[in-house]
Amino acid sequence: MEGVPRHRAGRSDNPEGHAMNVPRRGRASWSEDSDDNETKIPRRIRVGWPEDAQEVIRAARVKNERALKAEDDAPGGEEKKKKEVDSPLIPFEILDAPTQRFYVFALYMALHAWRFFDWYKLVEDDADSLWLFLKWTSIDGIFLLVVLPALRIPWLEWSNLALITLFIPHAIMDGLLMFRISIPIEVWFFTLARMLYQREISVSERAVKPGAILHNASLILGKKIVHILPEGSAILNPERHSFCLDDASRGSIVLPLRINQTTPILIEIVRMDFTSNQNETIVLSASKLKALKKQADKAHSKADHSSPRTLSIQIKQTGVYRLQKVVDESKLEVRSHSSDTLIVPCPKAFVDPVDSTRCKGDLSNFALQVDGTPPLKIKYSRTVNREDRGFSFQSIQPANLSSLLVDQKNKGSLLTKEGADISWAHSQHIPVPLNESMGTIGTWLYTIDEVHDALGNVANYTPQDGDPRRTTTLVPKGHRREQLFVVHDRPVASFQLCDSQNPMKVAKGHSAYLPVNVDFSGGENEVSHTLRYLFTPLEKLQENGEHATDASVVEVEMKHVYDVPEVRKPGLYTLQAISSAFCRGEVQEPTSCLIYNPPEPDLAIESEPIHDKCAGSPIGRLVTLDLIGTPPFVVRYEVQQTGRSEIHLKTVHIDSMRHQLELKPNTAGHYIYRFKSMDDLIYQGQSLGNKGLVIEQDVKPAASAYFVHQSIKNWACIEEPLLVDVNLQGEGPWELEYELVHGGKRFKQKVEAINEPRYTITTEKLKNGGEYSLALVSVKDSSGCKIFLSDDFKVEVRRQRPKASFGEIDGKRSALALQGKTISLPLRLTGEPNWSISYRNTNEPDKVMKKNAQYSNDIILVVHEGTYEILEVRDGVCPGTVDATANTFDIKWIARPTIQVSENSVIKREGSEFVKKEVCEGDEDVAEVNFTGSPPYTVKYKQHHRATNDQVSMGVKGFTAGLGVASIRMETSKAGLYKYTFNELGDYLYDFDPKKHKELVITQLVNSNPSARFVTPGKTYKYCKTQSGSGGDDDEESIPITLEGLAPFYLEVGIKHRSVTKTEILKFPNINANKFDLRLPRSKLALGNHAISVRKVRDARGCQRKTETNASTVQVIVSDVPQISALEARADFCVGDRISFSLSGTQPFSIFYSFEGMARKATSTTNIFRRIAEKPGTFAISAVSDAASECKLKTGLTRYIHAMPSVRVSKGMVSEVDIHEGSETDILFEFTGTPPFEFTYTRSTNARKGHKSRILETKRDSSDEYAKSVKASQEGTYEVVAIKDKYCAFSTLPLEKGREGQKLVEN
Repeated sequence: MEGVPRHRAGRSDNPEGHAMNVPRRGRASWSEDSDDNETKIPRRIRVGWPEDAQEVIRAARVKNERALKAEDDAPGGEEKKKKEVDSPLIPFEILDAPTQRFYVFALYMALHAWRFFDWYKLVEDDADSLWLFLKWTSIDGIFLLVVLPALRIPWLEWSNLALITLFIPHAIMDGLLMFRISIPIEVWFFTLARMLYQREISVSERAVKPGAILHNASLILGKKIVHILPEGSAILNPERHSFCLDDASRGSIVLPLRINQTTPILIEIVRMDFTSNQNETIVLSASKLKALKKQADKAHSKADHSSPRTLSIQIKQTGVYRLQKVVDESKLEVRSHSSDTLIVPCPKAFVDPVDSTRCKGDLSNFALQVDGTPPLKIKYSRTVNREDRGFSFQSIQPANLSSLLVDQKNKGSLLTKEGADISWAHSQHIPVPLNESMGTIGTWLYTIDEVHDALGNVANYTPQDGDPRRTTTLVPKGHRREQLFVVHDRPVASFQLCDSQNPMKVAKGHSAYLPVNVDFSGGENEVSHTLRYLFTPLEKLQENGEHATDASVVEVEMKHVYDVPEVRKPGLYTLQAISSAFCRGEVQEPTSCLIYNPPEPDLAIESEPIHDKCAGSPIGRLVTLDLIGTPPFVVRYEVQQTGRSEIHLKTVHIDSMRHQLELKPNTAGHYIYRFKSMDDLIYQGQSLGNKGLVIEQDVKPAASAYFVHQSIKNWACIEEPLLVDVNLQGEGPWELEYELVHGGKRFKQKVEAINEPRYTITTEKLKNGGEYSLALVSVKDSSGCKIFLSDDFKVEVRRQRPKASFGEIDGKRSALALQGKTISLPLRLTGEPNWSISYRNTNEPDKVMKKNAQYSNDIILVVHEGTYEILEVRDGVCPGTVDATANTFDIKWIARPTIQVSENSVIKREGSEFVKKEVCEGDEDVAEVNFTGSPPYTVKYKQHHRATNDQVSMGVKGFTAGLGVASIRMETSKAGLYKYTFNELGDYLYDFDPKKHKELVITQLVNSNPSARFVTPGKTYKYCKTQSGSGGDDDEESIPITLEGLAPFYLEVGIKHRSVTKTEILKFPNINANKFDLRLPRSKLALGNHAISVRKVRDARGCQRKTETNASTVQVIVSDVPQISALEARADFCVGDRISFSLSGTQPFSIFYSFEGMARKATSTTNIFRRIAEKPGTFAISAVSDAASECKLKTGLTRYIHAMPSVRVSKGMVSEVDIHEGSETDILFEFTGTPPFEFTYTRSTNARKGHKSRILETKRDSSDEYAKSVKASQEGTYEVVAIKDKYCAFSTLPLEKGREGQKLVEN
C-alpha cells in the first residue's frame, strides 16, 4: 500500500525485532482496501503507546526506508540479509519482549530461592558441600551460558565475555555458600543501608539527602520530541456497526467518522434513498468539522495530538451512506476507504389484541405483527402459570425476497453499480400467526422479547444487556407487546350415591338437595355454573321407569362449586348439561337419580304380667313392640310412680321390626308407662301421644340383697374390722344372713329387724392375716319369703402392721458432718408403698415434718444439726408402728477453721486490728499466725499499700499451711502503710464461706529509706584551663543535692578521675536541711574528666541507702580551649559541595556561624565539622566552643556558595511536535545562572515500549544570553545532558570517576 514503509525484523535500529509498521501507541487500527486479498497493515497510531515504540517509528522511519532500499539495490544485498540477526526463539506474536524478560527474571529469582533453601538444608543437615557446589555451578552455567543466549530476548542478548563475567560471581557465591565460608553480611548490610538512607546536615542545619542535591533533576528540565507525520486517512463507520432510526432515537442517530493524522476542512457523504433510489450529497463545512473535531478532542488528553479522532455526525434519514470525499488543511484529498453504511427503520413487533378468554383445549388463534428489513428474526416467550419457555422464529421474510444481506453481512460496498436497486432494504410488514392448543388451565402470557432485522439491529423489549446494537424500541400507540389468555377449566357433573337402582329416600313434606357432584380439576373453589336437568313425578313415570314425554326441563344457577339444587317433589331427576361462566361442561354417569317418600314409622304394643313364684304377686310386665318404618328405631317412653312427682324418661334402641321389653321396677308401688315418640332412619321425632299407648301396673318386688361394690376393698388391715355396705330390696323389715370364711372355717351371722334399704356389715377385728371371704346367705322381707343369695367377695388381710425406724451409719445412729452439708438419714420401712412418715427435730419440737417414701430403704434429707425423731408411720393401706429403739438420729457439725495472732512486744492489738512495729524500707520482717481446724489450711489475704505520696495499690496473695502455726513475710520493698486483711480461710474439710468467716487485719508502717540525688544528674560542669583561678581552692563551684528523709543526714560522695581506678570518698555529717550545696575542692580536680557520685546517705530513723551502683552522678571536666582550621583553601563552592573544617578540643563542639544573614549554632561530635551546601549564600563561622568549657574561640572563616546553573527546554515541559518531512521546528533553550553558558544536548530515538532510547548524535553549544533557539528538522527526542556557567557545572552524563553530578569550574 502506498505511503506505508516496509521494514524488516532484526535490524539494529529495531531492538525488539518487530516490523516497523507497528503502531506507536494504543491498539493497532487495521486499514482495509477494497481488495480483500491484500494484506492488512496496522495503521500508525500514537495513542497510549510507550516512548520506546515512538522512538522506533518516528526517528527511524525515513532513515530505515531509504537504507533498506539502498541495501536492496546494492551488490551483495542478499548476503547482508542472511547475516541479519535471527529472530527470538519465542515469536513476539506469542509472547512480547517485556513479558519474556519478566519470565526470565522470575526464573532467575526462583533459582536464587532454591539455592538459599539448599544452603539452609546444608547448614541444618550437614550435607555434602562439594556435590551442592557442583550442582549450582552447573545450573548457573546452563542458565547464563546456554538458556539465556538461546532465547535471544532483546536487552538480554549479551556478548560471551559479558556472560562469562556474570557467571564468575555466581560461581564465587556458590562456593561461599556451599562451603560455608563466613561472609561479612552485617558490614555489607550497613554499607547498603548507608547508601540508601544516608542523610547529611546542610548549612541550614537540617538533614537532607545528598543525592537529592547532587542529582537535582530539576536543573535540566524539558525535552522536544519531533515526529515525522505519516499519511492521513478517513473511514466511515469503522467498527461496522448497524444503525436504525425509530421514535426512541428522537429522529436522529450518530454516525461515526474516524480520521487519522489529518485535520479535514471538507467532507462529502452520499446518501441513497431506499424508495426513490435517488442520491443526495451531504457536505460538512470547515466550521462544522472544526466543532466536531473539538468535540472529539475531549475524549483524549491535551498532550495527545496523534491519536485517531472519531467525529460524530448526526443522521436523520434512512438510506445507504457512503464517504465520497475528504479534504485536509493542505487542500489535498485524504485517502478514504470505500464502504457503505445502511441506516434503516428500526425493527419492531406488536400484537393485535384478541379476546383473552379460552377454555381448556381451545386454540390460541392470534398473530404477531413484525416490521423491519427482512429477513427478520423474532424472539418471544410463552409463560404458562409462571413457567417460562422461550420460542423464536428464524428467517421471517416475504415470498420471493431478493436481498444482498441474505447470504452475507454488509462488508465494504453494497452497491456495485450506479443506480442499483436497493428497495430490498426498505422496511416491510409481516404477520406471524400463532395457533396452538391450550391444554393447561391457568394464565398464558405471550410476550415479545426481541426483534432482529437483516443488519443485526435489535429491538429489545427487555432491559439492556450492554450490546451497543441493542436499542429499546417503543411499542406503537394503540398496540401491545403482550397477549394474555386465561384458560378456564370445563366443569364435570354427575350424581353421587344415587341412581335409578339406589334411590334417594326423603321424608314426606321435606325438601332435599340433589346429590350432584361438580368437579373442576383446575382447583377453582368458587365458580358460578348453570345446571340443566329433566324431572318426571313418580306417578307419571313410564312402566320401564323412564321419563314421561311431558317431562319438565329445569335450569338452575349455582354461585359456588359446592352449591346443589334443592327439590321437594319425589320423582326421576336426570342431568342434561352443565356450563360455567366461560365454558360448556360435561355430564358423566350416573346421570339419573330417583327420589321417593318412605312410609311413616308406627308402633303397636301388647303386654302381660310377670308373677313371683313364691309370693304369687306381680313383679312386672312383659311388653311386645310391633314397629312399622325403616329400621333402626328409637322408642321413647316415660315412667312415673304414683305418689312421686319425678318422671323418668327411658329410651330403647331397636334394630328389627319386633321387640320385647321387660318392665320390672325394684321397689313396690303403682307405675304408669307412657310411650311418647319414636324415630326411624328417615323420620325423626314421630309423636305417639295421640295413639294412647299407656301401661299401668302394681308391683310388689321379691326380697333381694347385694353388696354395694363401691364400698368393697381388696385389702384389710390386721386387728381392724371389715366394713361393707349392702343394698336391700323388697318390703321391710328385713332379716339378713351372711358368713365370713377363713382358714377353712365359716362364721355365720344373722341380722334382724333391718328397717333401712341400705345396711353396713361390720365384722369383728380380724386377728389373723390371710384370705377372707364374705358371702350373703339369705334375705327375708315382710312377705316371709326367704330368698337365698349368692353374692360374695374376697379380701386379703395384712399379716402384720407397717413399721418404721432409722437405719445406722457406720454402725451407729449418729453422725458428724460439715456445717451446712445435706445429710441423708437412712429409713427402714416395712409394709406396702407408699409410706407417709411424720418426724421432727427435737430442737424444734413444735415443727412436724412429713416424708412420703416410695422405697423400704428410703432416706430423709436434713441440713440442720440436732436429734431427729420419727413420730408415726402409715403405708398405702394401714397405719403402722414406730420402733421405739430406733426412732431417733443425732446430727452434729464439725467445727470450722479459725485464724488468730498472738500479742507480743512487736505486735499489739488496737481495736479490731493488730499493729506491727515500724521497719525501714527493704528490711526483712515476718508475722506469725495460729490456726485451729483440720490441716492443711488454705489462706488468702489482701495486701493494701498506701505509699507516702498517697498512691494506693492492692494485691491478693495466698498460701497453704500444713501445721497450726505459719509465718508470713511482710512486704517492705516500698515505703508506706501496709494493711494485711485475711479474708479467706479454708482447711481440709471446709471451703471458704464468707458468711462464716471473721476477717483478721494486721497493719505495719514501712519507713522509706533516705535518698540523695543531684538536682541535675548527668550534668557536666566545665572549666577552662586558661580561665583565672582554675587551679585555686577559692573558686569552688557548688553542685546542688536534694536529700529526702528525716534530718539530720549523713552523706558520702565519691570522686573518680577517668585515668584513676580508685574512687576518693568525701564525708559530710550532720546535714540538717533537705538541700545541700556540694563544693568540691579544686585540689581534688585534675585536667580531664571526673565522675562525682552519691555513695551513701543515712537519716535520723537509722534508715540508710547505699548507691554503689546506678548512683546519681554528675561530670566535672577541666579542658583546653578548642581550635578550628579549614581543610580546603578555596573560598568558592557550588550547591552540593561539602564544606569541611578540622576541630581540636573536647567533643562535642559547638560551632557558631551565620548563613543567609541568620545566626546559627551547630554541634559536632567528631573532630571534623562538615556541612553540605544545600542552597546558595554566604557561610561565615564566627566562634567555636567545645564540651570542656563555655569559652569560645573567635574566628572569621567565610565561604561563598554559588547556585547551580539550570536549563529549560520547551519551557521545562515535554513538548511534542509533528512536522512533515522536509520541514523544521525551533528548539528553545532557557538558562539560569551566571553567564557565559555552555551546554550539551543530544538527539535520540523516540522511546518505544520494551526498547531503550538510543542516542543518535551529541552536540555542544554556548550562549552569553539567558536564552537560545536552535533549528531541528530530523525526527527524534532533543534533550540537554550537561550545563555549565561561570562557576559551576552539572551533567547527567558520567564524569571521569564514573558518577553523575556537579562540579566547581576551575577558572
